[in-house]
Amino acid sequence: MIRTFIDSGVLIYAARAEGLVAQRALDVLKAPDRVFASSIFVKLEVLPKAIFNNQTDEVEFYEEFFRGVVYWATDIERVIQNAYQESSQFGLGAMDALHIAAAVSIGATEFITNEKLNKSIHRTQNIQIISIHSDL
Repeated sequence: MIRTFIDSGVLIYAARAEGLVAQRALDVLKAPDRVFASSIFVKLEVLPKAIFNNQTDEVEFYEEFFRGVVYWATDIERVIQNAYQESSQFGLGAMDALHIAAAVSIGATEFITNEKLNKSIHRTQNIQIISIHSDL
């Protein structure tokens, strides 16, 4: 099984299920050869706003995904320290660095993102980055 960390943007695309990129996101989430990893940082990016805006279908989608997550980044202090190093070394934004550090901390082998190939997250060398925008 491939230990996969899903970026928040991929979850948003999948939950809203509109267009080719959304279909790619859904395909990743349905892949039988993957087991998922996540962190509180991803939850913070997707759930509160959907809850506040009463987007019940979207909330349900996210909650179902999080119930299926097998690997959770729990050593938050270590994740934050590593995110700082990641951001300093590769020029990543704060949330991207936190996501990458969380993924690495739990041994994820791939990080699936909606970020296009020209974005800073693709500079990291600590985990394989795969974009659902590739080849579009």
